[in-house]
Amino acid sequence: MKTVIVVHGGAWAIPDMLAKGSVAGVKNAAWAGDAVLKNGGSAIDAVEKAVRSLEDDPTFDAGHGAVLNIDGEVELDSIIMDGETLATGAVASVRNIANPVSLARAVMEKTDHVMLTDRGASMFAERIGIPVADDLVTELERKDWEQSSSYPVGVEKFFNTQWGHDTVGAVALDSLGNVACATSTGGIRNKMVGRVGDSPIIGSGGYADNRSGAVSCTGHGESILKVTLARLILFQMEQGKSATAAAEASLQYMGERVKGCGGAIVVSSTGDWAASFTTPRMAWASIKEDVLHYGLNPKEDFTESSDDIIKWK
Repeated sequence: MKTVIVVHGGAWAIPDMLAKGSVAGVKNAAWAGDAVLKNGGSAIDAVEKAVRSLEDDPTFDAGHGAVLNIDGEVELDSIIMDGETLATGAVASVRNIANPVSLARAVMEKTDHVMLTDRGASMFAERIGIPVADDLVTELERKDWEQSSSYPVGVEKFFNTQWGHDTVGAVALDSLGNVACATSTGGIRNKMVGRVGDSPIIGSGGYADNRSGAVSCTGHGESILKVTLARLILFQMEQGKSATAAAEASLQYMGERVKGCGGAIVVSSTGDWAASFTTPRMAWASIKEDVLHYGLNPKEDFTESSDDIIKWK
């Protein structure tokens, strides 16, 4: 089976000052995930590696660089899912954890549960030796938070103007034909304390099933939750649509039904992949058969060959 990795850095109105960093970040994450797959690693290893790369990059709203809630605190959410077994792990409202995706994977592999939240997730992280991180808030985010307005106005600005960041995610197909997804976020700036969006919710922020494919979503979390966007996309694929057609139809439905905008990356169990969005921009990248595809603006699809990839590295 030819391997595939697709990553996104969030669907929103990415300002020009973050455009270059966003594209570079998703390309780096795609390379990181692809290296795992090329070395015979699993899809679940690849999506974790790719998302950790994005969490460590302060350009994105996940881990380092996460946005702040109404009290000026970081609250992080993440999910990871294995399409072979449907095993899933998720965490919500966690603080001081640099890589929530790895904590989500630990929930999947080391507990009998699917999701842990807030204090319970922190207690679990401490028990298994995940270190506390006190450097997640960037200077830029603190400044933007202080200048930003209330949450209801913030949502509109968040996705349609240049206020804030959004979710990161990855989907992969490995050489054995297994798919996986991972999604991670700091949520929406000025959200209420304890607010959880789509990202850690199975079927909304992400879903993976070898019988159809894997999806990671991004955008307005409340809208994505209402239409269970990740599962909706896979349902469309099960009805015979391509990855691109399924993603576009589902995003259009979300826009019409609940006035929500967002984006999704998709890979099918046969290697068909897509990166679609209805926001002004979404940074994304994919690697399949040694060709890197990436984009930022609507209808954009740049490519680099394996020789170019080696040169960039």
